[in-house]
Amino acid sequence: MASKIRNPNLRNPNNEELLIATTNQHKIKEIAHILKGIRVMGNGIRVNEDGRTFEENAIKKAKAVVRKFGQSAIADDSGLIVNCLQGKPGIKSARFATPPTPENLCRKLLKKMASCKARGAKFVCVIALVYPSGKVRTFKGVCHGRIIKKMRGKEGFGYDPVFRPCGLKKTFAEMPPAIKNRISHRAMALKKLKDYLAVNPIR
Repeated sequence: MASKIRNPNLRNPNNEELLIATTNQHKIKEIAHILKGIRVMGNGIRVNEDGRTFEENAIKKAKAVVRKFGQSAIADDSGLIVNCLQGKPGIKSARFATPPTPENLCRKLLKKMASCKARGAKFVCVIALVYPSGKVRTFKGVCHGRIIKKMRGKEGFGYDPVFRPCGLKKTFAEMPPAIKNRISHRAMALKKLKDYLAVNPIR
């Protein structure tokens, strides 16, 4: 989904719109919360996420939106990398189980990890900013943690009920959105994007 956003806090003298490419309503809500002051609206676009990396998928989605709407766009690709599963589910995190509900995703992950003693993992998010000129910038955020042995919490989405960030006792799903959105992988990537746009406003 391509979601139009406005942020008066970003120095954008032409008041142009930056588009978000995603079909995930949870991500739209999370992005709007992290980039406070943004008004999110949407119309849909779907992209086949067949890239080999988070960067490739994010860039491909953003480029598709730029081609369709003729405006600068951002897209994120993110996922969970589990050490004992050799990096899986990785770029296929959203397609790891069908349907990809938090319960299905987490149950399948925990089943795959039944024999894992080391449970280290990390969430990765890459945000791609693409201009109509073809210029591309990417911003990466990483949150390290571990996979606990049972689901806890009702907040968030995806693997949040089984992911506990390093140094904390609660899973992402046990945290209020305001706390998660300060420390998450997506929050880190969006902070870098926001800092970049403050100096390099969309023209």
